[in-house]
Amino acid sequence: MLRRTTLRLMAALAGTSLLPFHAFAEMPATVDKPVTISFYNYNLASASAGADATKELIAGFEKKFPNIKVETVAVPSNEIMSRVQADIVAGRQPDVAQLVFRDLIYIANDLGANALEDMVRPDELKAHLAGMIPQGLELGKVDGKTYGLAYTFSTPILYYNADLFRQAGLNPDSPPKTWADVDLAGRAIREKTGKNGFFPGAYGPADGTFVYQAIVMSNGGKVRDGNTLTFADTNAAEAVKMLHDMVGSGAHAKIDIASPADTFAGGNLGMFLYTTAVLGSFKKASAGKFDLRLAPMPSFGEKPTAPTNSGSALFVFSKDPAKQRAAYELLKFLTSKEAYTVITSKIGYLPLRLDIVDDPAYLGPWVKENPMFRANLEQLNRLTPNIAFPGPNYRQVEKMMMDSVREAVFGTGDPVAALKTAQGEGQDLMP
Repeated sequence: MLRRTTLRLMAALAGTSLLPFHAFAEMPATVDKPVTISFYNYNLASASAGADATKELIAGFEKKFPNIKVETVAVPSNEIMSRVQADIVAGRQPDVAQLVFRDLIYIANDLGANALEDMVRPDELKAHLAGMIPQGLELGKVDGKTYGLAYTFSTPILYYNADLFRQAGLNPDSPPKTWADVDLAGRAIREKTGKNGFFPGAYGPADGTFVYQAIVMSNGGKVRDGNTLTFADTNAAEAVKMLHDMVGSGAHAKIDIASPADTFAGGNLGMFLYTTAVLGSFKKASAGKFDLRLAPMPSFGEKPTAPTNSGSALFVFSKDPAKQRAAYELLKFLTSKEAYTVITSKIGYLPLRLDIVDDPAYLGPWVKENPMFRANLEQLNRLTPNIAFPGPNYRQVEKMMMDSVREAVFGTGDPVAALKTAQGEGQDLMP
């Protein structure tokens, strides 16, 4: 409680310089003197293609803006929020941070992040946001203001090993479209190849939440309605029970929830539902070893899928006008046409500027060489925001939910009862 109170106090004190809301009037129009800003980034802490691509982007930015020096702070995604909190308390406030959407409400209400509308002139902000996917921009808004500018994000995509499909007597040119199809294909792969059939990256303590929510919402459920938890309600519970039943049939693998990507990359898993953020890594791992394919996420019969977003937004915490300008120039660069060409082609995230997809000056040549990526682009018209939890106990509530999902899917008891118990306990912690 003391730690939470301290964070609230620090955030409140940090935010007072924005009142009244005229920071954009103080922010200089250009950076004409040397300035250094800190950038907390989790892609830089990864061993995947994301680190190299991010270094390339920052180098390009510093070349374009020689007066701006970016000091990077590389922190793993599951640790970056705690690091930002700790550094704010210690008086080392970040200037820019790449943080995930699950923390959005807390970042906006308690950590003192700047709303771009309070920091940037309306005409300038409108000019930069023009051409960006409206659904993507909505992901970073709280109470109508943009606290997080959508940066790297994706929707769940079905990776599959076409070689295992062939070995199991399945047609790799006709991947599963429904969960019933996944069940049949998963069982065939397990029975005829001895390899694992299917696994969703839906059970990790943090990164799996968006896959789980996409599955639930594709069946008409959701995890909360206002301040009322609903992840044990009928449609949501039925989606989880479907996964439980697939474990029972043998189609759904029983592997370590912490390393399903390694299992798939090693050629030992037929189908893997996860973010395209690992596409670059999977392409390298599969090269010369197995035929990697992509397909849209499966549906519940004829119901339309509701792919939710993974990934991150860029948040500005700077209170100094000169650093605010430098920070905003970094945000603009990292969400430009040039940047998304690198982000999509070298990491695998979705471009938030669709006008570059077929443009020969940007992504056109890459998409032509990687037509399977269109399976992910096609899902953007059904993009459904990943729901964050409100209140100071949001992380604990989310953990209780995900613990119950794992128990429901892999346990031997009644899966619906496990969800209902957690929902009741979690509700006591909701605001």
